[in-house]
Amino acid sequence: MGFDTPLFRDLHHILNAAAADDENTTSNKSNNGGPTGAYVRDARAMAATPADVKEYPTSYVFIVDMPGVKSRDIKVQVEEDNVLVISGERKREEEKEGMKYVRMERRMGKLMRKFALPENADTDKISAICQDGVLTVTVEKVPPPKPN
Repeated sequence: MGFDTPLFRDLHHILNAAAADDENTTSNKSNNGGPTGAYVRDARAMAATPADVKEYPTSYVFIVDMPGVKSRDIKVQVEEDNVLVISGERKREEEKEGMKYVRMERRMGKLMRKFALPENADTDKISAICQDGVLTVTVEKVPPPKPN
């Protein structure tokens, strides 16, 4: 399947239209019935945020690259009782007098991943640690019921 298929052309058109809506309005509502600007920003952030997921006998571990994001700026939360949301934002440093960018290649902006947690995930027992730009989130499993 090539990148010039109708599916990719339609997806490209939708993303461009939503991005244009987002740039032209401050509202998150889409004017053309397509996705909202916030939805597109989140989709781009999720596509650009790599993650690994491991399962152990007693836990699930989510390893997410968060380069350049300070630990205090990372949010780990559970939405809708079983969706783990990990997010942060990498901001460009302020320009100082006499300094100018010659080249800007590093990605700035929102980093985000969402994971549907299995039924045996204990959302009350979540821990996170960030080291060297890598966030590790551990979600403990609910112990199985003991046989009678």
